[in-house]
This record gives sequence, structure tokens and C-alpha cells, in this order.
Amino acid sequence: MTAVGPFGLSVRDQALEADVQTGLAAVEAGLLDATKSDVPFITEAAQHLVRAGGKRFRPLLVMLAAQFGDPHAPGVVPSAVVVELTHLATLYHDDVMDEAEVRRGVASANQRYGNSLAVLTGDFLFARASHVLADLGPDAVRIQAEAFERLVTGQILETVGPRDGRDPVDHYLDVLAGKTGSLVAVSCRLGSLTAGAGERVVDILTQYGERLGVAFQLADDVLDIASDSHESGKTPGTDLREGIPTLPVLRLRARAAAEGRPEDAELVALLDGDLTDDARLAEVLRRLREHPALEQARRDTVRYAQEARAILAPLPDGIAKAALEELCDLVVHRAG
Repeated sequence: MTAVGPFGLSVRDQALEADVQTGLAAVEAGLLDATKSDVPFITEAAQHLVRAGGKRFRPLLVMLAAQFGDPHAPGVVPSAVVVELTHLATLYHDDVMDEAEVRRGVASANQRYGNSLAVLTGDFLFARASHVLADLGPDAVRIQAEAFERLVTGQILETVGPRDGRDPVDHYLDVLAGKTGSLVAVSCRLGSLTAGAGERVVDILTQYGERLGVAFQLADDVLDIASDSHESGKTPGTDLREGIPTLPVLRLRARAAAEGRPEDAELVALLDGDLTDDARLAEVLRRLREHPALEQARRDTVRYAQEARAILAPLPDGIAKAALEELCDLVVHRAG
């Protein structure tokens, strides 16, 4: 038994493993090539996060989705490069908006180069993604444009917050469907489409990708509170400290408003205070780990992962389908 990709997927098929590993290696080369510029500084800034590594979750899904057609079709690797470039570009912009200092274990681009250059570098990556995309044809351009519109819409909705009377949890799930689910969905869609899979298969994989993308983000929300730094690779409470809304916190606030329990109100007050204080953050984490809101967020995560898995049911059984199902199981395991 061997592992495919950074998620440690267990596979028992040498052909699949070879296809995925070869594809991901080609994607790395494609990312470095796409981020080169005649201006050395632009190359340095554009490759800052490329060289920092990352899960390459979206390229992995492109490779797995391509197994339902011809995985060696010429458009598969460029599709993976496009979705990863787009993802990287959003990270440059996100870090400016969030005033982040670290990304993937290195200084964020805005910390290293300043906000203006970080934004412009993100724009450069979007431009390069479009350049690669143009060779995939008008259908691929339209698909990516629609996904990008949803991604930006999700970011805007997150920034402006829910409208009056809107359930904050429903609003948050819509935000994640746009910000995260749309690009994961398009990874599955472009991977299967460029491999020549049938329309029904492409549609199934697209729906699967959107729910899986939301499930992975929800699992991260749970991990930010429930895990220790050894398990998750990042400091617990990072999102809390930065004031980023996550599902457990939204579930807590909803319970506090609906049930009026004094201990919930006290915890909300702690959350709304200065969480740069280590002792205060530790107390918030301790209480949240014991609160039913965290378990409710876990159940939400599992539900999305199970929905993603169920969507795959009509696809023919095989090692590629099993690998996609295993990704759903990994989400459940991470959130557990």
C-alpha cells in the first residue's frame, strides 16, 4: 500500500499512483514556468508561495477526476496549473485583507513585499492563469470565469456580512460555497472535461467537488479549535485570534442568542475581547472544546462529506472512485 498526494491516499493501483505522481510533478514544473517573468523581482514575488509548497489539493482532484476519461489528455496538467495559480492568487489577496504575517510557514507576501506589491503579484498570477487557460478553449475559459465570479462574490459576501434577518450560519455556508467550493468544483470539472469524460460524469464530479471543498474548510474550522499544533500544523486558535468567523463560533453565538444561558453569554464576551492575550485565548479554547457548538460544527462537517460521498454513487466502481471516496473519509477523520 502506498500513498498518493499530500493527503496520504491509500491506493493499491500502480497505474493510478504513477499517473497522479507524474501529473503532480508536471504541475509543479508548470507552476514555476507560469510564474516566470522577464523582471526578476516579479519572478521572485510570484514564486514566493509556489516554492513554499502546499497541499496541492486542487491539482490532486484534477488528476483524480481525469481518471474518468483519458488521464494523459493534453489539457489535464494545464487545467491543474490554472486552478492552482488561481488559488495562489487568492492567497496573496486574502493575506492583504486579513493582514496575515505567515503563510505556509514563511512570511506572507504582504509582510515581505508590502500590501501594494502583494495585491499586484496576485493580479499577475491571475493574468498568467488566464494565459494558460486560453489554450484550453472557450468552454474552459467560460467555466473558469464563472467559478472566479462565484469566488469573488463569496469573498465580498464574507466582507459585508449577512443582511438583516439572514441566518449567519446559512450566510457563512454560502460564503464557503463561493470562496472555497467553487474552485474545488472547477478542479473536478476541468479535470474530467479535459480528459474527455461524459457530460453526466462531469456534472457528478462537479457537484462532488463543491461539497468536498466546503467540508474541508469546515474541518479546518473544527481543527482550529479542537486540535493541538502537532496534529494540525498550525497554532490552535489562529482564526479566533484573527477574528475570522468560523462555524463553531457561529454555532455558539446562535445558541447564546436562542437559549440565553449565562455561561454562553460569558463565552461570547470572552470571544469579543482581546484574544491577543494568550491566557484569554487559552480559556476560550478550553471552553469551546467543551461546548456543544463544537460537536454541532463537527456534525455539519460530516454531513457535507457524506453528501459528497453519496453524489459519487452513480459512477462506476474503481480505484479512482475509491480515492475520491477516501477523501471524504479523510474529512470525517480530520473533523473527528
